[in-house]
Amino acid sequence: MLTARSSQTRRTGARALTVLLAAAAFAAGPLGPALSAPRPTDSEDLTQVDYRGHSFTVPASWQIVDLKKHPDACVRFDRHAVYLGRPGSHQNCPARASGRTEALLIQPAPTAPSAVTENPTARTYRATGHRIVVTAAYGYDRTRIQDVLRSAGLPVGAARVDEPAERPAAAPLPADATSFRGEGFDACTAPSQSAMDAWRDDSGYGAIGVYIGGLNRACAQQHLTADWVRTQYTRGWRFFPLYVGRQPSSDGGSCGGGCAAITSPVPQGTAAADDAVKQAAALGFGKGTVIYNDLEHYEPGGKVTDQVLAYIDAYTERLHALGYRSGAYGNTSSLVSDLIANRAGVTLPDVIHFARWNRESTTSDASIPSTLWSKHQRIHQYIGDTTETHGGVKISIDRDRLDVG
Repeated sequence: MLTARSSQTRRTGARALTVLLAAAAFAAGPLGPALSAPRPTDSEDLTQVDYRGHSFTVPASWQIVDLKKHPDACVRFDRHAVYLGRPGSHQNCPARASGRTEALLIQPAPTAPSAVTENPTARTYRATGHRIVVTAAYGYDRTRIQDVLRSAGLPVGAARVDEPAERPAAAPLPADATSFRGEGFDACTAPSQSAMDAWRDDSGYGAIGVYIGGLNRACAQQHLTADWVRTQYTRGWRFFPLYVGRQPSSDGGSCGGGCAAITSPVPQGTAAADDAVKQAAALGFGKGTVIYNDLEHYEPGGKVTDQVLAYIDAYTERLHALGYRSGAYGNTSSLVSDLIANRAGVTLPDVIHFARWNRESTTSDASIPSTLWSKHQRIHQYIGDTTETHGGVKISIDRDRLDVG
């Protein structure tokens, strides 16, 4: 049972006003751009959302999405929203989304002790309580999401840091799980089992890009578990794991103002590698796996280029120290050109995943010297933001050509 009602909560003496909820606006279809977190104000309109005996007080401007009524709604953490229920098996997500702001996914679950953990690198809280489990993301307003969790009686003040040692690694997949030559695709959220089976039988794809983590990963991943990964592997699928960490700019580029930016490249690149390995190992991607750091398009030059190169260098060095291989996703006119121009002063990623939407299914590109990434070390994203239907299942994807050994 879920309800939402106006709260008479006061902030600095100001009364919250009545709000009309717009769950239908979050039904099927691509959602709008990421929202930057508003800064706290002396007073604001609030509303209360009740779900399975818990009451959450949230800003009235946030949209409330009943996933039972709208099972094809895309659960995304790049805009202010509260999602109630289990995400649908076939979410209508865009091919790609990135960014992070304050949002919650509140799902039914067996009763568990009230507990909260935080992944500060990914800016995510996970909370359990009586008949619910909550995933709470935050961008620039950590205090706001803490207040929301606290309003429902969840012990956010006693939150434990989600340490890598506390999350056991899954049994590692065979080494060829991330080796493939041929056609692949990436999607914002991992498809359901029935969708994967339909596409395996009725499409020419043999590899899938899965977004395993990162504070700018926008789409929820209810299907992406170690069991899901192993099942796809046994059914013939191969993978290229993508990690959406900090981005080149918070006020420009493809990610726009909704993305957390690179500000301290070396510690942030190192932290991204640590978190990427933790997420990969939990899914069964063991040592030797290539983990691709997704860096969206930016205008190269000056400080931005310096920060990007220092970030990816630190990321690569740390992955190597942890026994993993480094991959990097970026546009040929930004990240790739910067890596090539500065290759003498940076540790190059082991595999390059380059974006040039020229509709040519090849891993050769005139902008990339034939001597670089020449030994089965390339993926070309050659079509982006397209929708395809195979076996009766429609998914929005980017299309890729892989040559990864």
